This record gives sequence, structure tokens and C-alpha cells, in this order.
Amino acid sequence: MSYFINFDKIAYLEGKKPQGCILCLVRDNSEKTVNLKVYETKFFTVAANLYPYNPGHLIIFPNRHVTDIRSLSHDESCRLCETQKICLDILERVYKPHGYNIGYNMGRIAGASIEHLHLHIIPRYPGEAGIVDLIAGQKVLVENPVQTCEKLKEEFSRLPQVSEVEQ
Repeated sequence: MSYFINFDKIAYLEGKKPQGCILCLVRDNSEKTVNLKVYETKFFTVAANLYPYNPGHLIIFPNRHVTDIRSLSHDESCRLCETQKICLDILERVYKPHGYNIGYNMGRIAGASIEHLHLHIIPRYPGEAGIVDLIAGQKVLVENPVQTCEKLKEEFSRLPQVSEVEQ
């Protein structure tokens, strides 16, 4: 089943949002946001992207509110790298992509619509619509982000508990 969405970045940016940082609200399980969390550690939260470019599009964000990667401690930077590898392994098992785009948008001028540091992991597939299609405001999704969340949550639940990983 496919889902057609009109991803209008301007409407999203100018639209009504809950007060406060959206990712802090997600981290805190606020009822004001859509909860697409799939994994949490002491330092980071992983969530399916509400406006995905592709199935399996994840964001990893620090639980501590920071806006610049240079603000992460050495320990947080190391844990981020570990969390990213875990995400890639799980995406490989669940979605079997042919490649990835991985990166940050720091600052509004760079495309950051949320002022809380977050790392995008976007699975890429042969024959998919490109970035031009996204800019044009049209995107066909083959999976609803809620379904992505459910699939990935199940896979992440098989990992050792956070206390075992981060001691």
C-alpha cells in the first residue's frame, strides 16, 4: 500500500507547533507530539521521521538540548557513533537499502526546521524519487511513518537493555 503526502516544507515551517522544542517533547513522551520513538539510550533518542524521504528514515538526537554538534561531550560523540551503527545494522535487516544519506542540518539557512541537533539516516533505493521531487512538494511513500515506527521498534526491542549497553 502506498501513501501520498504533500510534503510542503513551508507550510510545515509556518504551521502551528506545540510550544517548546519538538524533540525535547518527543524525548519526554509529551502528548503534544506524535511519538515515533523506536529506541532510547541514556544519551540519545532514535525516532522515525514524521516527514520521511524514504521508508526507514530515522533521526537520532541527543537527550540533552543542544543545537551544534560541537556541543557534544566526548562521551556523547562516542555514544552517537555507536547508536548510528546500531541503526544502520537494524535498517539493513529490516529494509535492505542499497545506500544511505547521513547528515545534519545545523541552522535554519542549512535547512534545519528544528532547533535541536539531530542526525538524519535516510535509506536509499534504486529507482526512487529524487530530491527534486521533494522540493516540488510531491512524494509517494510506500510506508506510513507509524508503520515504520512499529517495524523498527520491534527490531530495536531485541537489543540489550540500555543499562547493559551504557555501563
